Amino acid sequence: MIVAAVALSSCSFLDLSPKDLVVKENFYKTPDEIEEAVAGIYSTLASTSMFGGDMLTRMGLTAEIGFESYTTDEGTVGYNDVTPQDTRILNYWRQCYNGISNANSLLENISGASIDSLTRVRATSEALFLRGYYHYLLTLRFGDVPLMLSTVPSCSSEDMQTPQTSQAAVYAQALDDMITASKGLMTAQERGDLGGGRLTQSAAWGIISRVCLSMAGYPLYDEAKYTMAKEYAAKVIDLGFHRLNPDFQQVFVNYMQDLYDIQESIWEMESYGNGVGTYAGAACRVGRDNGIRFTNTGGNGDEIGYSIGALHGTPYLYYLYEDGDLRRDWTIATYTYDNATAQRIDPGQNYWTRCCGKFRREYETLLPKNTSYTPTNFPLLRYSDVLLMYAEAVAAEKTDENPDEVSRAYECLNQVRRRAYGKDALTPDSAVDIPSEGRAVLLDAVKDERAWELAFELHRKTVLVRWGN
Repeated sequence: MIVAAVALSSCSFLDLSPKDLVVKENFYKTPDEIEEAVAGIYSTLASTSMFGGDMLTRMGLTAEIGFESYTTDEGTVGYNDVTPQDTRILNYWRQCYNGISNANSLLENISGASIDSLTRVRATSEALFLRGYYHYLLTLRFGDVPLMLSTVPSCSSEDMQTPQTSQAAVYAQALDDMITASKGLMTAQERGDLGGGRLTQSAAWGIISRVCLSMAGYPLYDEAKYTMAKEYAAKVIDLGFHRLNPDFQQVFVNYMQDLYDIQESIWEMESYGNGVGTYAGAACRVGRDNGIRFTNTGGNGDEIGYSIGALHGTPYLYYLYEDGDLRRDWTIATYTYDNATAQRIDPGQNYWTRCCGKFRREYETLLPKNTSYTPTNFPLLRYSDVLLMYAEAVAAEKTDENPDEVSRAYECLNQVRRRAYGKDALTPDSAVDIPSEGRAVLLDAVKDERAWELAFELHRKTVLVRWGN
């Protein structure tokens, strides 16, 4: 046994590199490896703790316009019962820092890669922007958090215990990362038919505007950021490339059918496949968690699609919509399913039983439809949001009384309204347009419009916080 052990200790196979993990020092060398590394940073967005799962329905992000109804989650953040022990809160925190770590790792190692300068600039820019974005998602919900601008050197308790940084400093660094990164990203026109799953300058500018609005409101009240928010939203608008899809409903059908429309849907969380095969882990739960409830795993599964239907609109949201607004009956589904017969049921005035209707699995084209996962992308930034952010920034800005900007802000608001009533977005229509009556009226109108247009897209709690509500 001793002789055998000595013989084995000298065998060359013991010196081979491991095959089940990637060693950082041996990676970040080729174009393919850099592409894989960038994809790894994006993948955090689609994790089950982020936009690919829990955030959709089960973290209380709809505030007063929606609620979760899923008994498994009673006593959790999904029911607005928030405790430090909640695993969804913990996993959100961990995933954000996982994305930051992956971004830092690429930024620290890309200098040794054998790649052309354009690939280097774009990969660096995407990693830097996403590092800023994940820090933004953290400070948005936790306030003061550790600011991580380099990889953790070891797992020792000393290296892992990073002190908090003030929220103002975290915001400032995130914004600086995003602005710097935006200069090296491809344009939306260059991205073209490749889709909205990767960052473009338009996406960066729109998110920068969103971050500035967060900084301008509660709790920082850095009101100078309204001007920056206005300027970056205007950069997207002034491109002349983006426009509203003429049909509000089609925007969401496109998500269900893996169709890109980057003129309207500027940035999306990317999902792929139906949870089986080589890329099983790239599927998510859009529509499965926040669709129209149907849990019959037998017949009609591929026609309708399994959904726990956990997200519902509140009666408050239903009555908030104005008469004739076509968005209401799409956003808040007008029917439920009989679980046995798969027949549609009219819930009548039981508005609290109506599910989120934006992500309807019946429109999915990839078969078979999985009971746990879907291939559906989720909107991170739509053009209508950019128009409303511009209008909000102009309305809230206290240092500039430019009447031309106020007029333009009303036009941005009214473009969103016209589509909502089935009108041409670019043609003024006195029947639906809000007349220009100053900034106070504009700000109130924007607040309503955001609820009608962007319900269930995970903005509501964030904007209520920044408005001080």
